[in-house]
Amino acid sequence: MAKEKKAKNIGKNVKGKVKEATGKAVGNESLEMKGKAEQTAANAKQTAQKAKDTLT
Repeated sequence: MAKEKKAKNIGKNVKGKVKEATGKAVGNESLEMKGKAEQTAANAKQTAQKAKDTLT
């Protein structure tokens, strides 16, 4: 289960990077910010999952 969550978070992080890059390429600041926010959320979830794995 933990591996599935980690993979899902990595996927969200990559999706956020794509959104950010696309936003930069086309000059869409809103899309760029959404991508950064998505990456931040995915990284936070990934960190929480790592901490949870360490404690168990």
